[in-house]
Parts: sequence; C-alpha cells; structure tokens
Amino acid sequence: MTRNQGAYRIVAAIVVCVIVLSLSTSTGRDRGGYEVEAQVYGVPAAQSDAARAINANERLMERHMDMTERTFIAYGADVKALAAKFDAVDAKLTALDAKLSQMDQRLAGIEKHMGIAPVVAPKPAKADPNAPASKTLADKLSAIPK
Repeated sequence: MTRNQGAYRIVAAIVVCVIVLSLSTSTGRDRGGYEVEAQVYGVPAAQSDAARAINANERLMERHMDMTERTFIAYGADVKALAAKFDAVDAKLTALDAKLSQMDQRLAGIEKHMGIAPVVAPKPAKADPNAPASKTLADKLSAIPK
C-alpha cells in the first residue's frame, strides 16, 4: 500500500500543479491586449533614363520660367522708373518752352517798338529725288589722294 500511497501523492501533486497553472494563465479582464501594426514597405519603381531626362527638363523649364518672371518684373520696375524720369524731363521742357514763348513775345514787342523788321528763316529746299546717294565716310576718305 505504500506503493499506492506514493502513486496517489504523485497524482495529487500533478493535479495541484495543473490547477495552479490553469489559474495563472486564465483569461480575464486583467490581461492586456496586444496590437501589432503591420507596415508594408514597397520599393518604388525604377525610373528609366528617358523619365529622368524628362523630369530634369521639367525642372529646368520651371527654373527658366521663374527666372524669366523675375527678370520681367525687374524690367517693368525699370520701365516705370524711366517713365517717371521722362515725365520729369517733359515737364521741364514744357516750362522752358513757355519761357521761350514769353521771350519771343517780348522780343517781338521790342522789335515792333524799335521798328526792326522780323527776320524770317528761309525754308530748306527739298532734296532732289534723282540726285545720287551721298557717299559714306569710308568712301569719302578713300577718295582722298594720298
């Protein structure tokens, strides 16, 4: 019977171990959930030489258009500045023209008062359409005897 008692003890020990193990691994609210995020990595398609050349040409054209746009903006600003300067010069010339008109009127009054006849400038003669064309400076210099 001692042999049976040893066997009973071994079976009882195994049953206790199974119960303890089953209680420690039981599923319940205490157990945390595990989430695994799968990331799929892909390899981009390889570009051909033609595709790389086309992309390079597109980038080059974009840079060229940007540069041209900046150049035209600067050109527009320069034209506005020149227009303002021309307007200032035009205003000065208009003022000078008004002063010259006043001086002409005063001079005409002085000439009239002194009895001097006004001088009329002769009209230039029209150029003869049948006359030979005038020589250039190089032709004139070559015609000089040495």
